[in-house]
Amino acid sequence: MSMTKAEARSAARSAERIIDTRPVLIGAAVLMLFVAILRLYEQAFAWRFGLDSFSPEFLLYWMGLLQFAILASCLGAVGLVGFLWRTRDRDLANLGASAETRRLVYLVQWLLVFSLALFWGLSFFSEQTAVWHMTAVRDTDFTPSNIITFYIAYPLFAIIGLGAFFYAKTRLPTFAKGYSLAFVVLVVGVFMTIPNVGFNEWGHTFWAMDEGFAGPLHWGFVFFGWMSLATFGVVLLILGRLHELLGADALEQLYRR
Repeated sequence: MSMTKAEARSAARSAERIIDTRPVLIGAAVLMLFVAILRLYEQAFAWRFGLDSFSPEFLLYWMGLLQFAILASCLGAVGLVGFLWRTRDRDLANLGASAETRRLVYLVQWLLVFSLALFWGLSFFSEQTAVWHMTAVRDTDFTPSNIITFYIAYPLFAIIGLGAFFYAKTRLPTFAKGYSLAFVVLVVGVFMTIPNVGFNEWGHTFWAMDEGFAGPLHWGFVFFGWMSLATFGVVLLILGRLHELLGADALEQLYRR
């Protein structure tokens, strides 16, 4: 149900209270710190202990990290989805306009952090992996760069995207009524870059692809990575609902601010 003009003006005047930027700032800061730690870890141990997969140092610094990353990713995904589901809003039919507007803004912030994680995973660390393969002769599929990229950076953005999906599904009427095709394509599409890793490594095992990064076995990363463009479809749904909640007058006042 749309708000009256008086309620819309009141919502516009309280925009500072509705639009809380602390979550996105904290989320982005934590993500950047985590990325910095990963990069520093690579700098310290990749060349020293990451070239011989049969050495005990490789088992300690890299295979140990791989095992921890897989376990942490599984527990993180289950824990986040479980928390969002257990704390879901069971009375969305009576959700007030101000509360829904606030939650829509939180969802946009969640998508911003998700997009930032996509950049680090699909762009920075993926390109770094290409450089590693062209400069270092590897004797295993689990190179230091692969472990950081495929088993930490990729699961990280997949978990953040999954969290955004379940946040919207459990707290917003617009997304709780059914399944948004754009949101499903966004979350499932970019997640599929992880299963594509197995196909990719199979190709590296049977063919010399370390210097042929335009090969067909790498197209999957591009195909699924471009599904991140579905973010715009999700944002359009959010903007449409905000227009319904606030009305054109309130939106103009918010733009002026």
